[in-house]
Amino acid sequence: MPNKKTTPERLEMFSDAVFAVIITIMVLDLKPPAEATLKALLPLWPTALSYVVSYFFIAIIWVNHHHLLRFTHEATAQLIWWNFAHLFMVSLVPATTVWMAATKLAAAPVFVYALVFVLVETAYIAFERASLSQASDTISLLGCGESRGFDHIWRSVCSVLHPPSRFGVL
Repeated sequence: MPNKKTTPERLEMFSDAVFAVIITIMVLDLKPPAEATLKALLPLWPTALSYVVSYFFIAIIWVNHHHLLRFTHEATAQLIWWNFAHLFMVSLVPATTVWMAATKLAAAPVFVYALVFVLVETAYIAFERASLSQASDTISLLGCGESRGFDHIWRSVCSVLHPPSRFGVL
């Protein structure tokens, strides 16, 4: 049997499936109020807030992940393992979301939730480096192109102040 290498497309499909499972787990943790009144929704505000923040966080991660993979030409072992590390960290978001909501935003769960954000970002940076190491011209791929002057400065400042803007998320 020929030795088939994992393609970036296969890595992306696997990652998309993991993201879908993570979001599904978060949705399954949402419970409706016991009463059929709008007033019954009020006590659920910590759950709603936690869910919305986590959902948007995961959406941003997915969009950045999707855009980052377009720079890869080969799914190297390093890229695959950093992808697994990144996905593992993202998989911690639902558990910390539920804990934070159940404790009505108590200090310890919020701290752990924020720590998970830091871990996700740390793994993402390593994954980003592994992905961009395959890019032929990192500067042009990040949107700086050959332009000079104010446009070049503006793009550089934006990419430093708002890293997701490098990948089309504004």
